[in-house]
Amino acid sequence: MSRIDVFVAPKPSPALIRIMTFVNRIVMLHGVPGLRDLLPFNLLAGLRGVANVRHIEFPDDDRQRLKACCGGGKATFITPNHPEFFTDWMIDKEIVSQVSPLAASWATHGVVNGLGRIMQKFWLANNLIAQIPGNSGAAKEHSVAWALKGHGVLLHPEGGVGWHANVVAPLLPGAVEMGFEALKCGRATDGDFKVCVAPVVWKLAFTGDVEPALARECGYVEKSLKVERHAADTLSGRVHHIYATLLSRDESTCEMLPDAQASYAARQKRLLTELSRRLGKLIPVESAPVESGIDEIAELLRRSRRWLREGAGDAEEQKQVRTLADTIQRIQRVGPWAWSSPRITQEEIAEHLKRIRNDYCKGTLRDTINRFVPQPAGPRRAHIRAPEPLGLHAWQGSVDEALAELHRRMQDAITAIVGQVEAGGGFIFYPNPFYHR
Repeated sequence: MSRIDVFVAPKPSPALIRIMTFVNRIVMLHGVPGLRDLLPFNLLAGLRGVANVRHIEFPDDDRQRLKACCGGGKATFITPNHPEFFTDWMIDKEIVSQVSPLAASWATHGVVNGLGRIMQKFWLANNLIAQIPGNSGAAKEHSVAWALKGHGVLLHPEGGVGWHANVVAPLLPGAVEMGFEALKCGRATDGDFKVCVAPVVWKLAFTGDVEPALARECGYVEKSLKVERHAADTLSGRVHHIYATLLSRDESTCEMLPDAQASYAARQKRLLTELSRRLGKLIPVESAPVESGIDEIAELLRRSRRWLREGAGDAEEQKQVRTLADTIQRIQRVGPWAWSSPRITQEEIAEHLKRIRNDYCKGTLRDTINRFVPQPAGPRRAHIRAPEPLGLHAWQGSVDEALAELHRRMQDAITAIVGQVEAGGGFIFYPNPFYHR
């Protein structure tokens, strides 16, 4: 096995973690006051703040609620939402620095193990746990052991970044499952041992109008993907046109005639149905789903990944399955939330652009850097909330029921933040061309 696929237990260095907390706060988030708004210094990401998060609103009640979950005699799994790449760890690190400084954090094995030995030691000293796809047993065992020591363990229950901050995606069961395992271990020696899954959500909002910067980024995407711009289109219309063009290309690849009169949602559903039908025919199962429902497609993709891991089929069949599964996942990343409202904010437009750049713009150094360190269109404020933790020591339901309750608490908190920011005039709106009744 290559080093990237081998789990190595973190060796946290409290001194390094304290240093990196300061570096993260200034270089990655806030920037250097006095320089971050002055030319030419504001052109340097490290002086401006790489993630350009100028303000953090983390009410003391929420902070204390989260802090009370951590400490000796209990195990805590901290589960933040996952709306944005790179900024995720920067904000998560700021949060844990205030409530459980030695908390361990899950991260992709490509970051922890895939950047060479020196960087691997650095990340392990920062207490990062490598998530190794298909081989997470050692990481889970270490997480439970670390949580039992009274330190938090942070992981994103949504899994990968979806770039849809207003909507919490379906949750993965890892945190809850590890929580129940920690409860079993803790109760073996302490009948009063407590385990919590502590949800955290955050929402980023621009501090001002960033349309010129978004328009420039949109222009880069149009040029990179060779999408013709319609001069009369609004900014939101240009983004919709990019996605509609990309969907047309996928339809053409499937030898389907694009229906220009149909809504994006209807065209997407029709294409996903056809792709699912083709993928189902390649995987020898008793009843492969061919409908385009979310649950059916999710099950089909799980079967596809398992089929590929088992090495079934010949090389050509594996290539076809992998291509179809990747295409379905990419198209599905624009979900029903995209057409649920007649209005769209600048923040949502920015998310669309970042998702397009991550999924479609590839091959140049600029695109590679953007994939790992996406740059925001302007200064932002982070609104952080910590909903009521889910005490597994008092939970009588199943893992699935616990996940549903955790999802509800996270979504309710996000919806409340969005409502508060909107009531304060914090959003700039456009007509939403994706809107579909």
